[in-house]
Amino acid sequence: MWQVHTDINAGSQWQRSISSARAVLPLAVGSRFEWKSGGLNLTSTIQTLEVNRRISWTGKSLGTVANHVWTLEARDGGTMVITEELMTGWLVGPLKLLRPRFLDESLEAWLHDLKVRAETFNRDLGAHTVRT
Repeated sequence: MWQVHTDINAGSQWQRSISSARAVLPLAVGSRFEWKSGGLNLTSTIQTLEVNRRISWTGKSLGTVANHVWTLEARDGGTMVITEELMTGWLVGPLKLLRPRFLDESLEAWLHDLKVRAETFNRDLGAHTVRT
């Protein structure tokens, strides 16, 4: 799951709302990446990076700042992903009026796409593993 989620450059291949993404890998605290999501150009900076456990970033676009935290926990032979996002700025008020569930819908879609991609990735990885 971690490998899929933190390969920023491949994000547009599996996440519906991302049309492009570019980061210099490997990621580190302070790394910046640029991406386009929902028609908005975003610049984000990695704030926290605990391999296989947590990643967070701040992102800016159109006078709005988003703080996004992703926590991964091993659970029952799988991974539980917990995501939290806080948005501030002038765009938040009108967005809440026009689409009150925008953030919830966005995070639910991201989690769904991540789950599908991780399952496919793990299945493909297993299919190419040579066992002796």
